[in-house]
Formats: sequence, C-alpha cells, structure tokens
Amino acid sequence: MTDSAPSENPYGTPTTTGPEPIRSYQAKVDTVVRSLLKVPVLAGIIGKRLATLHVTGRKSGRVYDVPVAYTVHDGTLLIGTSLRPWVKNLQGGAEVRISRGSTPETCTATVYSDEHSVLDLYTVIARDNKQNAKFNGIGYTSGGEPSKADIYQTWQQGGVVVQLTPH
Repeated sequence: MTDSAPSENPYGTPTTTGPEPIRSYQAKVDTVVRSLLKVPVLAGIIGKRLATLHVTGRKSGRVYDVPVAYTVHDGTLLIGTSLRPWVKNLQGGAEVRISRGSTPETCTATVYSDEHSVLDLYTVIARDNKQNAKFNGIGYTSGGEPSKADIYQTWQQGGVVVQLTPH
C-alpha cells in the first residue's frame, strides 16, 4: 500500500465496501477459537482452514497466539489479512510457529504488501476459501471468480498477504 491517497480502482466498481471491521467481541471469539484448536479431534476438523499463529513480539519478546485462516498453496501457507500490529512482527523474514492441530511447525514469514503480489495471492486465497474472502471484503464475479476490483480495494485499505514457508 502507498502513503498517497487511494487512486481510482482500475478494475472497476467493487461489489463490497471492503474488509469487515474488527468487532468489539473479536477478542472473545479469538479466545474460543484458540481453545477449540487445542482439542485434538476438533483441531483436525477446524484446522482444515484455521490455525494458531505463534508470533513473537519484536520489542516485548512476548508470544502472541493469533487464530488465522490459511490456504495451502505451492507448499506454503497463505494468510490474507489487514496490516494488523502482529503482522509487523513478521516482516523481514521472521521465523514464526504455526499450529494446525498437531505439533507446531516453524516457518519463515514473508509479508507481501505490494499491489501486484497482494492481487495475485489474494486471488488464490479467495478461490480456496469463500468465507475468508467475505471477511476480507472480496466478492465474486458472475463467472464465480474473485472480484479484482474488490481485491484491489482490500489492498488499498491495508490488505496484505503473509506467506509462511515451512522449514
């Protein structure tokens, strides 16, 4: 994303108003999801789309457990999100651990915030997970493809993609 004012959407008129805002009750929902992801049987079911990302704070050294939706793509995991504070801890190729219903894996994180990468990778995510796309303000064309206008709007509003490469 750039520091300048948003430009006109080159892909047309978006079908949504953008990513859903963080709700006041989101912290409670995250607590419940983190708990469910620790239960072996449920984690296998829920973990097909959700995981817990264990992010270490750059300054504090504290570990934050963040429930995230992910997509498997070309041997990596993709996470589409807005530029939240925890994402800043992953910049610069940081190591991070992720739990997907089993032993945590160590991965190297790459944060993509440039227009081209975000459009390409969010298209992959939206094709794989319609619920995640909806949460991130991405609708679909009449042909069933993710709307490029919506993905562009998500990028303009701070959308990034985190790619995790397992070791």
